[in-house]
Amino acid sequence: MKTHVLAILISGLMFSGSVIKAQTSTAKMPVDTETKLITYKEVVTSTGTPADLYIRAIAWVNKQYKNAADATKVRDPESGLIEIIHRFEVTKVDQGTTLLAGVVDYSLKLELKDGRYRYTFTNFNSKSVSRQPIEQWMDKNSQSYIPVFDDYLKQVDVQTRKLIDGLKLAMQPSAVKKPDTW
Repeated sequence: MKTHVLAILISGLMFSGSVIKAQTSTAKMPVDTETKLITYKEVVTSTGTPADLYIRAIAWVNKQYKNAADATKVRDPESGLIEIIHRFEVTKVDQGTTLLAGVVDYSLKLELKDGRYRYTFTNFNSKSVSRQPIEQWMDKNSQSYIPVFDDYLKQVDVQTRKLIDGLKLAMQPSAVKKPDTW
């Protein structure tokens, strides 16, 4: 009887330890206070007119997306607005094999003004039978919550931050080439 109680106590401690680990491993996702949606948003200063910034942004879009015309929903050089709807994959590891776990759609809005631009990544949705906002992955009290959601959120965060880094790099003014004077 004592060994049975001890085994239950030890397994309970092991289980609670894994729950604590799962709860503390969630990526810190930026959530907009008004919309309650995961939103990556920043105003970045960059030299150039709206037209210059628009050209750099379109060059990045064309390089970043295989089918840029399909991904880009709005290209308006007059207002300095570019809107993109695209997706990326999330994976899971099952018995040492990496498998496709799903596809996450997102929207990106680029707003270009004189000497600055603003990007907004939001509307992250998991594609399944119907589109589901990925914010539900953050609700650890939900009956549908599973610990792998933490890993999916980390993947979304990493992939979004890679897109942001690539955008910031592409939006920097190119070095002016000196004329060849010989």
